[in-house]
Amino acid sequence: MIVRRVVRRAVLPVLGVLLLAGCTDVLGTGDGDYVPGTGNVTEVDAADREDPVEVSGETVQGDDLDLADLRGQVVVVNVWWSGCSPCRSEMPMLVDAEAELPADETEFVGINIRDLAPENAAAFERDLGVDYASIYDPGSETLDEFGRYRPSSMPSTAILDREGRVAALISGEIPSKTTVVTIVEDLLAEGTDG
Repeated sequence: MIVRRVVRRAVLPVLGVLLLAGCTDVLGTGDGDYVPGTGNVTEVDAADREDPVEVSGETVQGDDLDLADLRGQVVVVNVWWSGCSPCRSEMPMLVDAEAELPADETEFVGINIRDLAPENAAAFERDLGVDYASIYDPGSETLDEFGRYRPSSMPSTAILDREGRVAALISGEIPSKTTVVTIVEDLLAEGTDG
């Protein structure tokens, strides 16, 4: 009888910790292979960029979107989920960055990879004032198209050059609006340098 109590007292706290860990943002999104990133920025030299990213799909509003149609612009692609705390924190910075950058040369696009219904994702965007489109991809299939720069943390932001190639990847919450704006401005200047 005493042995059972000791075992029960030892096992219950461990089970509680395991259950809580699966329900928080501390260890990622729980059931997926996504973990929170640290906001690391990886910039890719023009000579080292891979082929253009070929991603298309239906948006959370039900429209078709193809990144190939955006070639000629610098495209900021944010991978998010409405249940992700860092995604909620960074979204206002992305909205502000979009407003600051030239609309005729830049485009912002989201890829929603976890919401169970597109209506949930659309409500999240409405609540945070997001006016750019997000592809609804709960199975995360589109992420494979990013090649070796596949977003693998939650959230992630890939910035594509005018040719549609990954030029930068931010793994985790963006450090600041300025980080995104600076990278985009540098990419916009690439075509005008010497």
